This record gives sequence, structure tokens and C-alpha cells, in this order.
Amino acid sequence: MVICCLLIACGDRSQQTAKEPTSGTTPPPPLRTKVMKSADQKALAPDQIIQDLQKGNLHYQHDQRTPMDDTAMIHDATGGQYPEAFVLACMDSRVPVEEIFDKGIGDLFVGRVAGNIIDEDVLGSMEYGCRIAGAKLIVVLGHESCGAIKAAIEKEELGNVTALLKRLKPAIKAAESVPGTHNTENPEYVKTVVQENIRNSIEDIMLKSPVLKDMVVKGEIKIIGAYYSLHTGEVTFLNQ
Repeated sequence: MVICCLLIACGDRSQQTAKEPTSGTTPPPPLRTKVMKSADQKALAPDQIIQDLQKGNLHYQHDQRTPMDDTAMIHDATGGQYPEAFVLACMDSRVPVEEIFDKGIGDLFVGRVAGNIIDEDVLGSMEYGCRIAGAKLIVVLGHESCGAIKAAIEKEELGNVTALLKRLKPAIKAAESVPGTHNTENPEYVKTVVQENIRNSIEDIMLKSPVLKDMVVKGEIKIIGAYYSLHTGEVTFLNQ
């Protein structure tokens, strides 16, 4: 009889303990089901968006991305789109733009082209995204070990690739002062060329798009550069 009572008592206590929350644990973030709306977009300032992207990148680096109900967000987005930013990225498959900023459906305009170069079509897309659709930030996103940059350094020639790579020559010239060998075996040299190309892309936007330049001057938008590390997933913002 005594043994039975002890077993029952122990069983009761273990069940009670299992129901108690563990101290110091953080509850998971709520499931996101809604997309950006017009009022959300209008309430944002460019600097707020930069901070938001920085925060999202920290989530990505630490595997803490916001859980999202994609099906619900797909349906919620049918009424219109109100992205906060336009990200111009390289086409590299290792740079998942929305994911690295912890973003989902309806959050970002994303343009992708090898070497994140600027041409008329890219500028037109940016002008639509900012002037017409209301995005308040442009991010030119380069990345570590960029294949287009390496191909330009090695002077690769192939069909239309040749014309594309010519646009990267100014960045190569700007990196002439980097110590060491000026080839793809020097990671610091490649990184410098990538970052110079980001700066050149921003200058091209300001030079070739009076529409976007006017918005920058009026403080309606900002244009910044960013560099993505393939090794860590970290995004470093180059000018703010």
C-alpha cells in the first residue's frame, strides 16, 4: 500500500512539472499572415527601413527568421503591393534576397542582373518602384566572390557576356591601389572591386536618373550600398 501511494505521488509530481514553463525561454514570434499595406509604406522613413533590414539580417544570421503563412500572405497581397525598398542584386543563386533580410511576399522589389549593373531597364524598374509604387529605399547589393566580377578581372569574352563585363571595368581600375596580386586568387582585391562596383552603380543611378536623383535631393528616398558575405550571411551597409 505504501509503495503504491509513493508511485502515484511521484507520477503526479512529474506531470505537474511537465506543465510548468521553462524559465528564461522566449516564446516563438507570431505567425505572419499579412503583407505591407499602403498605410504601412507611407508611415516609413528611409532610415527606418535601413534599420529594419539590418534587424532582419540579424534574424537570418542566427536562424531566427519570422515564421510566415505564405498561403495567407498570397491571398492578402491580391489587393495591391506596397514594398518598402528596391534591392538591386547580382543574379548569384547563393544570395536569396528576401531571406537574408527576413522578408516575405510584398515586402521588396528585387532586381537581379549579373554584377548588379545599371542599365536603362534597371533604372526604369527603380523609377517605377519608387516614384509610382512608393518604395523609399534603394539598396545596391553586391556580394563576396562575385562571379561576374571575377570574370571581368580575368577578361572573359563570350557573346553578350563581353558587353556586360565591360561595364565592370571602372571598378577594376578603381581598385588598382590594392596591395598584392590583381587576380581572382586575391580575395581582398576581389572584394575591393565588388565594393567599388557597388559605388559606381550608385553613381550611375544618380547620374542617369533625374527622377531618382530628385527624390534623393528631396529626402523622399535614400540610395545605399550593401555587401553580402557568403561565409556568414552578414550584410554590411557601405553608406547610410
